[in-house]
Amino acid sequence: MNYFFRLTFFAFLISISNYAQKAPKFNLQDFYNYDSELEFTVDSIFNTLTDRQKVAQMIITSGGEIGKSEATVKKLAMQDAIGGVVYLKGNKQKHTEDITALNDISSKNKTIPLLFSMDAEPSLFASRIKGAKDVGKTIDIKNDAQSDSVVNIINRELRDIGVHHNYAPVLDVSSSNEAIKSRSYGSDKDTVIHLANQFIKCTQEGGIIATAKHFPGHGLVKGDTHKQSVYIDGDLQEVDNYKKIIEDGVLSIMIAHITIKNNKEYDTNGLPSSCSKNIITGLLKQKMGFKGVIISDAMNIMKAVTILDNAPLLASKAGCDLILMPQNEINTINTILSEIKTDAAYKKQVMQSVKKILRLKICAGVIQ
Repeated sequence: MNYFFRLTFFAFLISISNYAQKAPKFNLQDFYNYDSELEFTVDSIFNTLTDRQKVAQMIITSGGEIGKSEATVKKLAMQDAIGGVVYLKGNKQKHTEDITALNDISSKNKTIPLLFSMDAEPSLFASRIKGAKDVGKTIDIKNDAQSDSVVNIINRELRDIGVHHNYAPVLDVSSSNEAIKSRSYGSDKDTVIHLANQFIKCTQEGGIIATAKHFPGHGLVKGDTHKQSVYIDGDLQEVDNYKKIIEDGVLSIMIAHITIKNNKEYDTNGLPSSCSKNIITGLLKQKMGFKGVIISDAMNIMKAVTILDNAPLLASKAGCDLILMPQNEINTINTILSEIKTDAAYKKQVMQSVKKILRLKICAGVIQ
C-alpha cells in the first residue's frame, strides 16, 4: 500500500468517524419507545433549564408575512422566550433565511434549538411556500400512491427550508364546513381515516412530525372558529376518527376551539375544547390513551378564544403541551410561572409537557 493511498484511506476513515459522531442518535420512530439513553438525554437537558426556560419551550410564536415581525421573533429568540415558530405565508428563500438566522441565535446563545412548523396541508401548501410545486387540494387525493407522492413533495420542501413539524393532515369529515372546505378528504369516514393515516405514516417516515387536526372534530359543525364560537351540539361524531391514528403512532394532535354542549359526559361548560380539561385530559389523554404532543389551535386571532381572559393559561391547564401563537408570549410565560408556584399538580403537568417537547425535539433531530 503506497503512502498516498494510505493517507487517503486514513482520511476516509476519519470522515466516516466524524459523520457517525454527528449523525442523529434517535429518530421519530423512537418517540414512543422506551430507551434508557433517550430518557437520560431528556432528563439531562431538562435539568439544565430554569423554570422560565422550561415554560418557554411550550410557546410557539408566528413568523412569515402574516406572522409577527422578523424583529419581534428574533427578540423573542434572544430572550429565550419561545420553543418554536410556525411560519405562515411567505416564499422559500425568506423562510430559509429567517430559520437560518434563528438557528444562529440559538447556537450563539447556547439555548435549546427552536422547533419550526408550518400548516403544510396539501390545500394550504402553495400559500405557505409561494413558488413551491402545486400539489393540489386534499379533497382531490384519492389513493395511497397519490398521497405518498404529495407528501414526498411537501416533506422535501419542508426539509429544505428547515421545518420539522407539519400541522397536517385534517381529519375532519365533510368538505361542506365553512372553515374546512377542500382541506378535508371528503365525507366518507373510512376514506378520511385511511388517507389521513397514510399521510401521517409517510410524513413521519420522512422525518417530519405530523399533526392530526382538529380534535374533537370540525367537519360536522356550522361556522368558523376564526370568526365566532362554534358548537358541537350533542354527540361527538368525529372522535372515533382518531382511534386508528393514535394506535398507529401519530406524534401530535391539534385541539380545535370548538365548544361542546348538550353532552352529558363531555360538555365543555361554555369553554372551547382547546381550554377544556374534560376534552384534552379526560377524553384524549385518559380515555383514548394519547401519549404524544398536544397543541392548541392558534390563540391570537380566533374569536372563539380571544374573547376569553387568559386563554393560553386555560389551554395549558386543560392539557395542551404546546401553546400556538399566544397574543403575548412573555405574559403567557409569566402567567404559567405564577400559577405553578401555587398549584403543585399543575406544575407537575407542565414539567411533563416540557419533557415531551424536549423528547420530540431530540427525536426530530432538532436537538443533536
